[in-house]
Amino acid sequence: MKRIFISGFALLAMFQLKAQNVAKDSTNYESRKLKVEEVNLVSSYYTQDGDNSAVTGGIGSEHLTDIANTIDVKLVKFGQTGIKHTFDIEAGIDHYTSASSDMIDLSANSSASSSDIRFYPSLGYLRENIEKGRSFGAGVSSSSEFDYQSFGANLSFSQKTKDRNGEFTAKFQTFIDQLKLIEPIELRTYGSEGYDTANRNTFVGTLSYSQIINKELQIMLVADVISQNGYLSLPFHRVYFEDGSVHQEKMPDTRLKTPVGIRASYFLGDNFIIRAYYRYYSDDWGINSHTADLEIPIKLTQAFSLSPFYRYYTQSGTKYFKPYGEHTSADEFYTSNYDLSKFDSGFFGMGMKFTPPEGIFGVKHWNTLELRYGHYTRTTNMVSDIVSLNIKFR
Repeated sequence: MKRIFISGFALLAMFQLKAQNVAKDSTNYESRKLKVEEVNLVSSYYTQDGDNSAVTGGIGSEHLTDIANTIDVKLVKFGQTGIKHTFDIEAGIDHYTSASSDMIDLSANSSASSSDIRFYPSLGYLRENIEKGRSFGAGVSSSSEFDYQSFGANLSFSQKTKDRNGEFTAKFQTFIDQLKLIEPIELRTYGSEGYDTANRNTFVGTLSYSQIINKELQIMLVADVISQNGYLSLPFHRVYFEDGSVHQEKMPDTRLKTPVGIRASYFLGDNFIIRAYYRYYSDDWGINSHTADLEIPIKLTQAFSLSPFYRYYTQSGTKYFKPYGEHTSADEFYTSNYDLSKFDSGFFGMGMKFTPPEGIFGVKHWNTLELRYGHYTRTTNMVSDIVSLNIKFR
């Protein structure tokens, strides 16, 4: 398997010279030069296994590995009127191998779809009036791989309350996707590559309100409305009917999702924080779900902390789901994708963060080294593990 890594150590010398906090000049105004405020380098390795692959109709290997790397650079500049301008430049690249995708072509020992590379850059801008507690933001993004191309854009507005203890945020996002319709090989027209294209559009509206209740407790309320239209199936997912015939997954061409959630952080002195999150989700495909998440960062020393976490998730299945060989010709829509079935899951692990005041290994601007590991289990017999490394320069 080809491995792609971005080495924080290889870039260390460059960012050691450039990464710095925004300083005030002799006239007591914030520096007006564009400066690097923060650089984040993140690498992760993910692996999963299971026996309910949607590519082969709800049976078969779900083995997959993914190596992901991102670099995120934040640049800051203050204008003559004291307006803060923040530019966020991010680029990511993933390389994955997938046993299930490899089965799109049943006759090949190893097909082109057995592995792929995804590239996803983004650019964001935030204009913040610190005196008025008001900010406006905008951004664009892209994601591309062999059979998928996506373009995104977003707009946001935030306003703090007069006492600065509360903040209201509204955000709108849109994603315009084009899919290459790669059909299972046995469903393709003779001599055809099966590579027609289709469009998928996603529109997301988000409202949130955060509030500092007191010095110990902070909360945030979040509500989304997500509307999708276009080709919402996955073209290479097989569905086997009771009569033994094989079909291409077919789902409605619209979907409306309405999740709402609440976050809370409670500070127990200087060394403990309790971070909790709950979300309720529903959509018009018949899925309802609950998510409960708990993380407790524990500061062991001035420079080192541990963060054990656990997330529980449960969902009802879509009315369009049936296992292998249970759909009939009477079904208007059909899928055997277990991501859309009824299941419960758990995700638990530990984070370790090292933030010495003098910098990592004495490097002043290398202020954070974080390692996280998580293990995921699902009642559909799927398991996965992920380990990630975050290197931060300021």
